[in-house]
Amino acid sequence: MSQRKKAVLIVVSALLVIGLFAGGLYLTSIGDYKAKVDALTFDEIDLTKVEDGIYEGQCDTGVVRATVRVTVRDHRLESIELLEHENGRGTPAEAILGQMVQEQTTAVDAVSGATCSSKVIRKAVENAITEGLPY
Repeated sequence: MSQRKKAVLIVVSALLVIGLFAGGLYLTSIGDYKAKVDALTFDEIDLTKVEDGIYEGQCDTGVVRATVRVTVRDHRLESIELLEHENGRGTPAEAILGQMVQEQTTAVDAVSGATCSSKVIRKAVENAITEGLPY
């Protein structure tokens, strides 16, 4: 075998090993992300106990993260502003913000096809509202 063929074989082999390693890391990170989303728990918050104010909350699962600003007035969700939403194809999940204000609860259904983003946004809102609870 010529020197050139050996060099090409070594380069191709090295690229294959690097590709397999990178693919393994990617699959591990996706698995960790899915586990973080599955581990999210939700509590129904009694808005009558939340003090009026403007609160920020966030949720970060690695692949998907959201930061929100929630305005509570007269113990009602007046508005929810999405400050950041890093997502894959989860943009449709942003529709749950208006639904939460309309229904006056964080306990809304996830958007089909954007379930993970829906959960992350919902948890960010819950985290914000929790800031308004007396300790």
